Amino acid sequence: MSHALFDSSPESPAGPFRDVEPHALVPHLGSLHVVDVREPDEFVGELGHILGADLVPLGTVDGATKAWDRAADVVVVCRSGKRSTEAARKLVALGFQRVMNLRGGMMGWNAAALPVVR
Repeated sequence: MSHALFDSSPESPAGPFRDVEPHALVPHLGSLHVVDVREPDEFVGELGHILGADLVPLGTVDGATKAWDRAADVVVVCRSGKRSTEAARKLVALGFQRVMNLRGGMMGWNAAALPVVR
């Protein structure tokens, strides 16, 4: 099911990865790797995080990804989309082939009134 999300999402103008709208991600949760690149205090803070997301702060992405499947679908998330865009670029540079960025980050997720874990 997650392959359909990647294949149907538009390429980002910010890099060689795809942009995903919050509502489009919901039906695919659990079938792809959601990576939150914020800091630990943000992950549990006011905006919360997406259920099942892995916390991998941006500064640790290079080391954390060594054992990850480079062909798997990965969605990166941050507060507003800036850090996740940077993380998406890093993942592509590291050889990941199916990288997606959550458009609007957790601010967009919350604005769409989608469920969060705090």
